[in-house]
Amino acid sequence: MADIGNITTESIVCYAPAMVTTNGIWQGDNPLDYSLPLFILQLTLVVVTTRLLVFVLKPLRQPRVVSEILGGILLGPSVLGQNKTFSTAVFPLRSVMVLETMANVGLLYFLFLIGVEMDISVIKRTGKKALCIALSGMILPFLIGFVFSCIMEAESASRNQTTFILFLGVALSVTAFPVLARILAELKLINTELGRLAMSSALINDICAWVFLAVAIALSDNEASSLASLWVLLSSVAFVIFCVLAVRPAISWIIRATPEGETVSDFYICIILTGVMIAGFTTDAIGTHSVFGAFVFGLIIPNGPLGVTLIEKLEDFVSGLLLPLFFAMSGLKTDLGTIHGTNIWFVLFLVVVLGCAGKVAGTLAVTTFYQMPAREGVTLGLLMNTKGLVELIILNVGKDQKVLDAQAFALMVVVAVFMTGIIMPMITIIYRPARRFMPYKRRTIQSSKPSGELRVLVCVHTPRNVPTIINLLEASHATKKTPICVYVVHLVELTGRASAMLIVHNTRKSGRPALNRTQAQSDHIIQAFENYEQHAVCVSVQPLTAISPYSTMHEDICNLAEDKRVSFIIIPFHKQQTVDGGMEVTNPAFRTVNQNVLANAPCSVGILVDRGLSGKTRMPQSQLSHHVALLFFGGPDDREALSYAQRMSEHPGISLTVLRFLPGEDAREMDDSPRSFKGEGGAQNEKCLDEECITEFRIQTSNNESINYNEMIVNNGEETVAAIRSMDAGHDLFIVGRGQGVHSPLTAGLTDWSECPELGAIGDLLASSDFAATVSVLVIQQFVMLGQHMEGPESPQTPHHHDDEYGSLRDSNRPKGQPVFNL
Repeated sequence: MADIGNITTESIVCYAPAMVTTNGIWQGDNPLDYSLPLFILQLTLVVVTTRLLVFVLKPLRQPRVVSEILGGILLGPSVLGQNKTFSTAVFPLRSVMVLETMANVGLLYFLFLIGVEMDISVIKRTGKKALCIALSGMILPFLIGFVFSCIMEAESASRNQTTFILFLGVALSVTAFPVLARILAELKLINTELGRLAMSSALINDICAWVFLAVAIALSDNEASSLASLWVLLSSVAFVIFCVLAVRPAISWIIRATPEGETVSDFYICIILTGVMIAGFTTDAIGTHSVFGAFVFGLIIPNGPLGVTLIEKLEDFVSGLLLPLFFAMSGLKTDLGTIHGTNIWFVLFLVVVLGCAGKVAGTLAVTTFYQMPAREGVTLGLLMNTKGLVELIILNVGKDQKVLDAQAFALMVVVAVFMTGIIMPMITIIYRPARRFMPYKRRTIQSSKPSGELRVLVCVHTPRNVPTIINLLEASHATKKTPICVYVVHLVELTGRASAMLIVHNTRKSGRPALNRTQAQSDHIIQAFENYEQHAVCVSVQPLTAISPYSTMHEDICNLAEDKRVSFIIIPFHKQQTVDGGMEVTNPAFRTVNQNVLANAPCSVGILVDRGLSGKTRMPQSQLSHHVALLFFGGPDDREALSYAQRMSEHPGISLTVLRFLPGEDAREMDDSPRSFKGEGGAQNEKCLDEECITEFRIQTSNNESINYNEMIVNNGEETVAAIRSMDAGHDLFIVGRGQGVHSPLTAGLTDWSECPELGAIGDLLASSDFAATVSVLVIQQFVMLGQHMEGPESPQTPHHHDDEYGSLRDSNRPKGQPVFNL
């Protein structure tokens, strides 16, 4: 019996239509003789094989599509299929119809999801540059496909040469948008300028590929007249117009009919999923492939809760279970044994090299014209070589339409796998995504110029974070001499959409309603901060939205902080206050983001525990009145907190109480050895820096009657807790240093029962539900960079954070008397 890879029109397959489900092995039936058990076994084999290959190839940083195609090749006639017993029992020809049908159903809905995920507005944000890159990256590979088709023509004179050129040209020039999106996400490039440019170019490339594919299918039938091909093209255009003018408004009505905050009803979801099949049937009936209709139908779905709901309901089942069938079928049809002779393998190698080089050369020419660095141009060209779903669709359609024979199909599948497989390793070698810390100064509040601009990056999860953050910024006292530049970032989780990016907002003047809950929240946040900017003095606000997975969200924050050269990052605590005064976790992922920011931030960081700051509404700056308390124990974090509190104390409406905790005799006896920092004289140096900081603060604020400075002597952690609990309950905000890396007897034992170590011992105490005073808390960690005097293996430009949990600062090589930071 012939194998799947060599099905011809002369193949005769006999099967019993009634043999769908078995009566059981106890009745003497063989389950593999029946359609349903056989399909279940085939699906299981495909999923298990591809998942094993994903695990094996993960260290080589290979995309999942490579593992899925290789899994099909492994199960197909090239490897296991050579065993006739295996191929006849597990993949008999009578099972082809069921396999192909289910694979195409999965493909249909996956292309629908790809259309839903695509954001065409990306093209508008990148402009002509992305269009030029996309077109230049298609021209040279298309010409190479033309030359390759001329070489292959000698192998089969029965081909329609025009259609063959079109199929191979498109297959070589296409860029797989969904595969590229996942590669960029893994390389941490998706929110960079390079990543956004690659996504936009791939999107344009994909749209062009679909147009060419529709033309190629229309021309692929040798018996069809030119008039019939024209009708196919016109019908396809009419279908697209109908979807845009009729279907999209209907779906927009469904979205408007759904109350805000609620998900789209199951009835409407069922209608839309049925519409996918109708769209696929329509385009298949008019002569275009059914996936074209599903893709266009998904493309017209407006961005919003409907798209998110569809992705959440379908993506895991379709991409995890059904889609591997399509890739496996491509592998099962691939018979490497049909590639005969050294010349063909040489042609294959030539096609891979020239096809990849053509993309790189075309892209590099455009990037050079736009004065981009050559390394970025080469990287972008390599990214545009990503192959995958669209190319396999083109190849399968070409094989079904008899434009490609078994040898040409196998050659092009190998080209797709090889070109996609080399992308990640080559980019990892050529382009280092790890960002270099630029040697700019003023990464801390303490080192900022007294008369210079303070740049602050504010992170917001929900509108609930906004009032307290605005009140905190107002209390930071912006003046003409000391203006404040605020970058507000709305952090949004990437929920399966491929178009993750950093969105820079302009003032919203269109008056159009928000399309979804996330956009409504962004609009609310932006409006609040723009209103603050209008009423504040010497404050500039730049709103942004970062859409990314929680696992990499801290990279967006840190990269943005470095790009904008901010000195201070404010991030909300992962717990919020309840009605009864307790603290509840809003989202555990927020805590992971905060921990990662603390470990990787290129500047100082403040975690804001929001318990309200003078109520829920923003007060005018002239009426602002806050009582702020600073708890000072010593160390870099506390000095940074003191610098920020000193800036706030200059505001006429701020009353500041500085409470410095000093060790008593018992504490000094416990602290005879320098344990605060490793290295001889480390603890003494820290004490000297603390004294200098406090002395300078008292001198500069000696004439400020709104500042109250007190010192309290304690001997251990219990006395420290008792002293804090005895403080006046009339404060609105506590400011404390995180204190990590400093082991003081005054806080000994407090970390043993700490719920949130990222807040430090004192910060965790003040933020706990057990603390009587429900006051907002700002926990500050100072950024510390080792200076040129360091004699360690690390580079002088390498940032270090004095954090036991994420990499303690242990400056054993710093000369005696040298400050721990040298900016």
